[in-house]
Amino acid sequence: MRTMISLVLLAASTIACNSNKASADAPVVAAPITATTANAGLTGKLLERIDATPYSYLRIQAPAGEVWAAVPESKVEKGTEVTVANPMLMTDFESKTLKRKFAQIYFGTLGQAGAPAATASPAPQPDAPVEVGKVEKATGADARTVAEAHAQKAALKGKTVSIRGKVVKYNGGILGKNWLHLQDGSGDAKSGNNDIAITTKDEVAKGQTVTLQGVLATDKDFGSGYSYAVIVEDAKVIKK
Repeated sequence: MRTMISLVLLAASTIACNSNKASADAPVVAAPITATTANAGLTGKLLERIDATPYSYLRIQAPAGEVWAAVPESKVEKGTEVTVANPMLMTDFESKTLKRKFAQIYFGTLGQAGAPAATASPAPQPDAPVEVGKVEKATGADARTVAEAHAQKAALKGKTVSIRGKVVKYNGGILGKNWLHLQDGSGDAKSGNNDIAITTKDEVAKGQTVTLQGVLATDKDFGSGYSYAVIVEDAKVIKK
């Protein structure tokens, strides 16, 4: 009888150990981010930081659970409250540098580091919208307004275009590129032809009026809901 009890206890102990190991090995699944949260940013206590140039990978205790985020390399300290601005979700992302795959990870830029988590900090405020108005069209044979780029996308696919407009959204240092949205006052918000996505390695700023020249592509799908009917890729800032 004593032997039987010992075997039962040993089996229970083994199951418990295996269960704990499975929990420890289970991947951290990112908590969902709503549109409101995305505008305000992803905020929480920094639990872990892994530096792998050009990024810092951050494990954050957000209100809805633990999440991973990647930002341009930063020496933010463990235990501080951090905000990742304009978080963009990527699924099944593999870091070649870390030799690690993340089921879900948010790419963005790091806001001002907060005080230690024990100290309350004000909630981040949504970004103020950019007033666009009417922006003068770029010059040259390849110049197009935002609306023209949409209307002529079939003929312009794979060709170089120059577009002048105001930067209404900007995410820097994601997958080795800066991602932005440009508007120039042309087009219609309801139809979506008033805004165009652009990738570039040049530095620009939200609210800045710039002329960008790159190759127009159509029907690009980067996964995680990020698909574009029209996008200008590998653009450069043109000084005119």
